[in-house]
Amino acid sequence: MTADRALNELTAADFLAVRGGQFRVAAAEFDLQLTAVTEYSGGQPGSPRTPFSVVFRGPLSPILPQATYRLEHDGLGTLDLFIVPLGPERDAMRYEAVFG
Repeated sequence: MTADRALNELTAADFLAVRGGQFRVAAAEFDLQLTAVTEYSGGQPGSPRTPFSVVFRGPLSPILPQATYRLEHDGLGTLDLFIVPLGPERDAMRYEAVFG
């Protein structure tokens, strides 16, 4: 696993590079798969990055309530992300994290 990076240093490109990859949820002992990365226009003037969101897919049960979770990825290291459940889609629960 690589060294941990500050969340404010991560960009959509960092996540696009690992789309499809697995992120281990330390507290729940299961993996989430990164399925989508979306960039948004209209960031804060002078902000070092464009706002973006990432969407993960995980098991239907147990459902993680919205909270901050420690996710571990072999390439990005350990990330403490605030994720929100978006609801089920077919055979998986979807979760989103937003970066301003």
